[in-house]
Amino acid sequence: MELSDLHVFRTVVEAGGITRAAEKLNRVQSNVTTRIQQLEEQLGVALFIREGKRLHLSPAGKVMLGYAERLLDLAQEARESVHDVKPRGLLRFAAPESTSSVRLPTPLSEYCRLYPAVTLELRADGHHVASGILTGAIDAGIAVEPIPDAPFEKVAIYNEELVLIAAAGHPPIRSARDALSQTILVFDPGCPWRERLQQWFALTGDTPERMIEISSFHAMLGCVVVGMGISLVPRMVLETFPEMHRLSVHPLPQELSHAQMAIIWRKGARSPKLDALVDIITSHAATINARAAPRVRKVAAATIPRATRSRRLRT
Repeated sequence: MELSDLHVFRTVVEAGGITRAAEKLNRVQSNVTTRIQQLEEQLGVALFIREGKRLHLSPAGKVMLGYAERLLDLAQEARESVHDVKPRGLLRFAAPESTSSVRLPTPLSEYCRLYPAVTLELRADGHHVASGILTGAIDAGIAVEPIPDAPFEKVAIYNEELVLIAAAGHPPIRSARDALSQTILVFDPGCPWRERLQQWFALTGDTPERMIEISSFHAMLGCVVVGMGISLVPRMVLETFPEMHRLSVHPLPQELSHAQMAIIWRKGARSPKLDALVDIITSHAATINARAAPRVRKVAAATIPRATRSRRLRT
């Protein structure tokens, strides 16, 4: 059954006969008659009751007309939607749990308010964003650089500061060697924060003696508070933690202290609904990054030896 057959069928019904339908379709009568006969053969039923040259819809024809109208209208809707410049339809989006819970509520609320025709599905998953896009499970997401250029397009957004956390009163953690006897709390393999911790240990050529996998940031923070171990988190997570005073925060080396986040999607797969979301999140990220810039400059200056800073001021 082809849509063109259904179109001929509906036209015959609307025109009230083969002759007028042929005129409307700009076809010869024999062609219209043949298409109706072929459709009836495919369905195995008569769609019309024939009285001489007059045609009346049969009971089966009346049922078929309802389906034909729905299918043809749906096909027309599909044609229009692929050329539609308005954001609409389903958008599946994934981001790390920390970003989803802290950064995204404001921009996503604005997005849903401005574009009610879009059905947004947010998945808190930062481990499988790239693979999810490539398999078609999601349309786009937020991931941590580095991200391969070949299959993706991307836009840089939040530049997150990363810190080590321990229970309040913990001695200073200056390098991985200060943490060798500690239990290290991490997420599942594939988590970018776990990978950053492993890079931190690699700076001294050490490996943690004991690692425990935790399922959520809230559980991890609770475990750190009671002295169960230490971990690495984006600083933004601490800003929403009511028990922050029960934690001690320790800086990472400058080369590991920040993570660049980016929105990514498959090359060639942009759409009006994705464009609108990218615009809103990048605008929000620009505001967040501007607020964080003074703190970043202060931290960077603090890493310069005092004598070096003095020489720079005198030159």
